[in-house]
Amino acid sequence: MQWLGCEWRCVVVALAMGFALSAAAQEYPTRLIRLVVPFPPAGATDIYSRIVAKELQTAFGQSVIVDNRTGATGLIGTELAKRAPPDGYTLLFTSNTAHVLGPLPHEPRPFDAAADFTPITKILRYPLYLVIHPSVPARSLKEFIAFGKARPGQLVFASSGQAGTSHLIGELFNEIAGIKAMHVPYKGTTPALQAVMSGETQYIFNNIGVSQPLVQAGRLRGLAVTGDKRSPALPDMPTMAELGVRGLEDAYTWLGLLGPANLAPATVTKLAAEVARIMRTPEVEKRVANDGYVLVMNTPAQFRSEIQAEVETWSRVIRQRGIKPE
Repeated sequence: MQWLGCEWRCVVVALAMGFALSAAAQEYPTRLIRLVVPFPPAGATDIYSRIVAKELQTAFGQSVIVDNRTGATGLIGTELAKRAPPDGYTLLFTSNTAHVLGPLPHEPRPFDAAADFTPITKILRYPLYLVIHPSVPARSLKEFIAFGKARPGQLVFASSGQAGTSHLIGELFNEIAGIKAMHVPYKGTTPALQAVMSGETQYIFNNIGVSQPLVQAGRLRGLAVTGDKRSPALPDMPTMAELGVRGLEDAYTWLGLLGPANLAPATVTKLAAEVARIMRTPEVEKRVANDGYVLVMNTPAQFRSEIQAEVETWSRVIRQRGIKPE
């Protein structure tokens, strides 16, 4: 009987804890939420984080701010989010450039992209757009490759950071195309694009939403996109595979929302549902399509699995290319 009494007391305690956690999840949030963005303002990650932050603030009735913490290909901001309490008030709005690729060249790795965080949802993905400075005498991908191959070591390509998506895709493209070029990393998309527009560098792989207006303005020239199919935002722009440059069909950038490890499942569910609602509103869906992006909005489990697969793939690329951290 004494054992039975202890058992019932344990059940009561467990039920009480469950009710308390449920009540806490229903109350969340009760104060300011911070979205850490490990990139400078004006890039795609920052732009969409601000769209989500504004709508979350309206939905939750609490302040939601974007905190840009730049540097080290996203490691500084990511580390900040990793160390935050798992209470849902510090979240990470990031891309695979910072979250998956950022730690890979380092030994030991500063964090595990899946195990050290709570994936909430992959929000969207987009191909990379090869754009060049207008002074380069090439009007097609074929002409650009021929131009580059004829000038080994003379071309310079920019990226938004060492070992980031635009860097690794640039390296793979150069290898596949047979171009020998110098790489210059910048601290974010904006300064990297400025370097190409000024002629300081000759080309970059960047997102369509930011690059295409510059192409239309005559400040850049677009040649092709990565990915397995054409972008709905640029239906007349061929993929590299269509033009005979194969090996970049799976080269995408994604944006997603994560929290520190051990974030409560109820909080994860609430955040994922609210972000999905925001991204599927007609005005945001239109913006996503115009920018050339595709909504994903997968489950936390799917997001975690895809992160793990991506880590394996890009680890091999970094090792084979001998890429080091900045």
